Amino acid sequence: MKFRRNQLLIYAVTDRAWTKGRSLCGQVEEALKGGATMVQFREKGLDRGNYDQMLAEAMELRELTGRFHVPLIIDDNIELALACGADGLHVGQDDMDAGLARKLLGPDRILGVTAKTVEQARKACAQGADYLGSGAVFGTTTKSDARPMTMETLRAICDCSDIPVVAIGGINLDNIGLLEGSHVAGAAIVSGIFAAQDICLTTGRLKEAMIKICSSSRNFQKTVDN
Repeated sequence: MKFRRNQLLIYAVTDRAWTKGRSLCGQVEEALKGGATMVQFREKGLDRGNYDQMLAEAMELRELTGRFHVPLIIDDNIELALACGADGLHVGQDDMDAGLARKLLGPDRILGVTAKTVEQARKACAQGADYLGSGAVFGTTTKSDARPMTMETLRAICDCSDIPVVAIGGINLDNIGLLEGSHVAGAAIVSGIFAAQDICLTTGRLKEAMIKICSSSRNFQKTVDN
């Protein structure tokens, strides 16, 4: 799947902690119905002994996202990404080297890289990243060591590179409007989507908010058209 900036608009990131008796794939389907434009399968809590379970679920998600023509990205597991035929991989600063990830993925799959500084952003661009993930913009409950990022740093990262940036970290309906003026191409959201009672409705409202934010940004035409 060819990568386009507008696929970052509402980037749903899974977290099994929020399933609460519901199936992960069922939750993702509700997010897709609500307008999620990209999905990341993130399973930090499962070890190698659960690989078969992870692969089966990744394959199910791959079929589901394919029906909605939305990219599936795997977090920090190149083997799983290749095995399930995912559209891409996301790596953090403490994960696989981005240059090696690009080499293993090949030129046609999507590569996302976490960047918390301008220097990290420039390095990721040079190593072949398609997009950057930056945060935590409002703190987060999914990573205990994540520190909030200032809007000034987020804007500097957005402005230092030609590739798009997606903001992540504690984003929800109450605070997504604060991203206005940051020049991000989208929002990566975990509990703001998957902890919601009505995932479909909440995702739709988040998407409306993000479109409004991008409409005032210099990147809006790129985000909508590409």
